[in-house]
Amino acid sequence: MKNEKEKVIEWIKKYFEENGKNCKAVVGISGGTDSSVVTALCVAALGRENVIGVLMPKGVQHDIDYSKKLVEFLKIKHYEVNVEKPVNDLKELISQQIGVNPDEFDAYKTNQPARIRMAVLYGVSAIIGGRVANTCNLSEDFVGYSTKFGDAAGDFSPISDFTKTEVRKLGAELGLPEMFLKKVPEDGMSGKSDEEKLGFSYEVLDEYIRTGNISDLRIKEKIDYLHKINLHKILPMPSYKKGEK
Repeated sequence: MKNEKEKVIEWIKKYFEENGKNCKAVVGISGGTDSSVVTALCVAALGRENVIGVLMPKGVQHDIDYSKKLVEFLKIKHYEVNVEKPVNDLKELISQQIGVNPDEFDAYKTNQPARIRMAVLYGVSAIIGGRVANTCNLSEDFVGYSTKFGDAAGDFSPISDFTKTEVRKLGAELGLPEMFLKKVPEDGMSGKSDEEKLGFSYEVLDEYIRTGNISDLRIKEKIDYLHKINLHKILPMPSYKKGEK
């Protein structure tokens, strides 16, 4: 993983040299492993002065201290934009036109805040001259556990070829404290962990992705089904590929 770390750092440098010279990396900071690792990679590649973190709580975020501690640890400039009002305002506008509460529909309630957060990132990026980082990993992409035009969007994707397990190892190589690497993955909106929502653990999923081995055939069928129906969520963007030179 040490070699992969160096390769990803060089890949980010090259991406900005060719696609955003003198631009800054803009990263949505959740305090979770993925955004922490992507931010640390960008700092290593571009210098902390060229990385902007954006914290986007929706109302009161119970674990926002993780986000604040990350930007403090990496010593990067950051902004905090609470998305509760735009989320609620948009919901009200749509409700007035359609005559129903959009939050009664899980596809809306789950995905719309993520899309508003991405709009915030691109808003900041347009003002400061930046490139938005996609923070999705291979495990999430494999089963479509992301929001199209939400967290699945971005200008460049440093960790999309790494499983969740590998992202944690990458973070350790970058010297991130364990609190960011062992934080229970969650979407910050449903009140449930990723693994509770998916119905299987990342450990099982990652083993299946890398080796094809899985003991529970019921879970195998579920993973295969999710992989098949959600491939359309993966948006084309420059992405680091493991092992590339």
